[in-house]
Amino acid sequence: MSWSTNRLTRLLGIRLPLIQGGMVYMSGAKLVAAVANAGGLGLLGSGSMRPDLFRDQVRKCRGLTDKPFGVNVPLLFPNSAEILDIALEEGIKIIVTSAGSPRRVIGKLKEHGCTVLHVVANPLLARKCEDAGCDGIICEGFEAGGHNGREELTTMVLVPECVAAVDIPVVAAGGIATGAQWAACMALGADGVQIGSRFAITQESSGHPDYKQRVVDARFGDTMLRLKKHVPVRLLKNEFADQVAALEARGAEGEELAELLGQGRARRGMLEGDLTEGELEIGQVSGLIDDIPTVAEVVDRLERDFTTAIQRLGQP
Repeated sequence: MSWSTNRLTRLLGIRLPLIQGGMVYMSGAKLVAAVANAGGLGLLGSGSMRPDLFRDQVRKCRGLTDKPFGVNVPLLFPNSAEILDIALEEGIKIIVTSAGSPRRVIGKLKEHGCTVLHVVANPLLARKCEDAGCDGIICEGFEAGGHNGREELTTMVLVPECVAAVDIPVVAAGGIATGAQWAACMALGADGVQIGSRFAITQESSGHPDYKQRVVDARFGDTMLRLKKHVPVRLLKNEFADQVAALEARGAEGEELAELLGQGRARRGMLEGDLTEGELEIGQVSGLIDDIPTVAEVVDRLERDFTTAIQRLGQP
């Protein structure tokens, strides 16, 4: 299938309207380059990287692909300004911002010729991004893994609301792991999709093997949205998640939840493989993930299943 007239592929200079989420501890150079080489847009997950490591990963990625790739930058993180400066110094031209307002950084990014997309959780934020000068938005439903919007809008509801709210390209995210789900998002008016969890559980992902296997073993209902009074996050059930649930059940506020969370909890779980006390971020689609393939195999499946879904819809 040719995507030559698709707004997202033309905007980003990629073959497929497919973005790999810039996930903390998952999205290093190997994963990003593999997605780029397969035809999508890979995003370095800068949220879990020190500035020196980030620069190193940018350069490693350049050595692994000659295709476009970008970076996800959570704007509320303490080193986000330094990360953006490094991205600009290294010639990165595609920036996905999240967790904050793009308005305070977009002028500088545009001066350097960057294409900017921002992650949103509701249509009001989508309109604000368009007004701020963003080139596109990524609307992420609360099925997604990791940090989520407080409104708990599902992707099926959020996508058409955002499509109706803005004129810039809309990328659907949250709960997408198959070609059929990709096709469904396009039917809702999206210009493309962003996929995180499926790419997190690939051979090229930086995740710990025990974490990846835990996701493969997961079934429906094994993820929950927790820490709503601190920073909402979707994670797999384990002993740490049970502790969070117990605190929330007795009405704990943000400060107490933040104290339990502490520092480095996600690193312990996803990068170091602590399946008991670590934070195991993953989306609801974990129940659909039952293997650990290469990125090339994932993209091939997505394309084939997308085509099959479209053909099936055309049958009487």
